[in-house]
Amino acid sequence: MFNLFDIKGKKAIITGGAQGLGFSMVEAFYKSGVEVAVIDISDEIFNISTKLGAKDGEIHPIKGDLLNIDSLRQAFNEALDKLGGTVDILINSAGIIDRKPAFECSLETWNRIFGLNVTSVFELSRLAAAEMKKQGSGKIINMGSIVSILGGFNAAAYSTSKGAIVQLTKSLSNEWAQYGIQVNAMAPGFMLTAMNTDLANDPIRKPQVDGRIPAKRWGTPEDVVGVALFLAAPASDYVTGTLISVDGGAVAR
Repeated sequence: MFNLFDIKGKKAIITGGAQGLGFSMVEAFYKSGVEVAVIDISDEIFNISTKLGAKDGEIHPIKGDLLNIDSLRQAFNEALDKLGGTVDILINSAGIIDRKPAFECSLETWNRIFGLNVTSVFELSRLAAAEMKKQGSGKIINMGSIVSILGGFNAAAYSTSKGAIVQLTKSLSNEWAQYGIQVNAMAPGFMLTAMNTDLANDPIRKPQVDGRIPAKRWGTPEDVVGVALFLAAPASDYVTGTLISVDGGAVAR
């Protein structure tokens, strides 16, 4: 019987997979039978196979600096080669934040955040889509945030970059749906990851956040993977150009 959620045998590239949400997605896709190439700047990617008990050829760690376009393209080409020249799924999970007031955010910081959170997503998506177009199918999943919708606080650069991801997702979807490529984005809410450690430990901001979440708890990386698997599966073949919040109801509040 045809399984709308079966992605076994597919090939995926996941960026930022060394930790946090990215690592959880690497784990979920690997356990779903997907061959995964992981691109990250951290040496921790070389420990992923051991952590997950993966055999040779099931997970391919590739170290690359996505802020450097030459390094990005080299990393993508290496990933594509490791996957045998085919990519079915691209998950743009890598991202950075620098929480500080707008007056204290340097243009260097602004450009660095946009370089990773937006520019690298644009270029990787184009590279992947060029390959997906050849086979007439593909799934691109971008990482937005609830601040793609809500205004950020002490995070103007990050919030603006995540707002840009929504428009990029819609625009690429408009162009590439005709080739059988679905482009969607997820909007995680307040997640218990290293990126939010400072916020979770802030005696003023944490109670404010707690009061904003109807589910009465912060999210975990495991909360996000179900939506990622749906967006990568045949079940979402007619879903494109959308942003799905995974936030315990925070945006609805």
